[in-house]
Amino acid sequence: MSALSYANGPSAIPLLGDTIGANLAAAVARFPDREALVDVPSGRRWTYREFAADVRRVALGLLALGVDRGERVGIWAPNVPEWVLVQYATARIGAILVNINPAYRSHELSYVLQQAGIRTLVAAEAFKTSDYRAMVNEVRPACPALREVVYLGTAGWSDLLDRAAAVDPAELAAREAMLTFDDAINIQYTSGTTGFPKGATLSHHNILNNGFFVAEGQGISEADRICVPVPFYHCFGMVMGNLGATSHGACVVIPGPAFEPAATLRAVAAERCTVLYGVPTMFIAELADPSLPEHDLSSLRTGVMAGSPCPVEVMKRVISELGMAEVTICYGMTETSPVSCQTGRDDDLERRVATVGAAHPHVEVKVVDPATGAPVPRGQAGELCTRGYSVMLGYWNMPDMTAESIDTARWMHTGDLAVMDPDGYLSIVGRIKDMVIRGGENIYPREIEEFLYTHPDIVDAQVIGVPDAKYGEELVAWVKLREGVAEFGAEELRAFCAGKLAHYKIPRYVRVVDSFPMTVTGKVRKVEMREVSIAELGG
Repeated sequence: MSALSYANGPSAIPLLGDTIGANLAAAVARFPDREALVDVPSGRRWTYREFAADVRRVALGLLALGVDRGERVGIWAPNVPEWVLVQYATARIGAILVNINPAYRSHELSYVLQQAGIRTLVAAEAFKTSDYRAMVNEVRPACPALREVVYLGTAGWSDLLDRAAAVDPAELAAREAMLTFDDAINIQYTSGTTGFPKGATLSHHNILNNGFFVAEGQGISEADRICVPVPFYHCFGMVMGNLGATSHGACVVIPGPAFEPAATLRAVAAERCTVLYGVPTMFIAELADPSLPEHDLSSLRTGVMAGSPCPVEVMKRVISELGMAEVTICYGMTETSPVSCQTGRDDDLERRVATVGAAHPHVEVKVVDPATGAPVPRGQAGELCTRGYSVMLGYWNMPDMTAESIDTARWMHTGDLAVMDPDGYLSIVGRIKDMVIRGGENIYPREIEEFLYTHPDIVDAQVIGVPDAKYGEELVAWVKLREGVAEFGAEELRAFCAGKLAHYKIPRYVRVVDSFPMTVTGKVRKVEMREVSIAELGG
């Protein structure tokens, strides 16, 4: 009989038993004069000593605002240094940082502010086409718990920093002495099948250890400089990037507030980065950028590619043209802090493109029959489940949703279909749920469908994903219209969604139909809809 699909990640390195604040303090003590953070656009730089001092100042400022242990503090901004300062400052005072996607619009912002009970919000004033101040003003009447809004780069931010002087440092020390590494410290929203995002609630222990071991998998030390073009609001940026760096005394390099391929390449060259993070679409854009030959990327050694499968030719070019011979592939989900599997630095090309690696240190994985929950033989497809320190505490104020995802034995059911090979490496072969991954963003159609139902001309809506060369997948909305509506297309739908849904959730294609394909039991057949849409679009 073949072995069953169960494996775990043995490690000679023990789990960290620190809070994030204590771990940062240890790094500062060891590497006070090494660079901790560089913001390329502004030219600002922090050594570990300077970074710790600014984190302390923000922490004291938040205490001056009356932020309690366990209170939720929202952060709504692109990749700027202040995002990182707030991340570590909230950890030091035991507040729960709530990451808000910079692409969110008023509809999504209002939901998150209310669902998390955010009392203090730190936000940019504006970014790209988003007027954050206007959206906050729009939703504030519906969010009575929101007490303070601090806008970065304004007198409000300066005032927060100035207030620090009025707080006795002993108050911060007393607060830190109360904290444990199992405390909730972060809420990250992931789109849910209920039609609204769910707040994955993560502890110090969850995310500090995950960042640490992802960095360990790349062989990162205090000599490394990590270019982080992925967003901080994702685990990829704030956990694998920031916590992975500070737990090793490495430097975080911010190439820009949002991903730009040329800016990323410039940052790598100018700052002599040794590590580069990204989803496959980012690496594809960097390889296609006309300025690529102009940049000396010889400092690059390793990095992480995650979010979706990497095409073989792209991986070959990342290794040969970007010099990332030790690039690793990671697999995970927000609910698991995020990484459960990672390839090794010396794994061959086949393993890096055909698998998502083996079980992470101190993590268990199994592939089970979705119907029975029993592990399947290796080589057979089933649902991937993972267990260990990395599994979230639960969905914020959603016990029923938590129970649907985490079973009584604390296994997280990912909803992904996977196959485990004889060596314990996993390949993702599909999804039980109909989640769409567009450019590394996880999108659950139900959330979009619920929103489309609010359109006065739409009677019913179904959203599916179809293959796309650039983003991996694109969204198609099948809509049924009320009687008498003659004209309705993609432009009308996009106009309705603009300003209410994040841009990546707005369907690119629209198909007006009289009915949906159904099963005999009355369920919509999205598989058939997908096949029809692919044929019509010439995919």
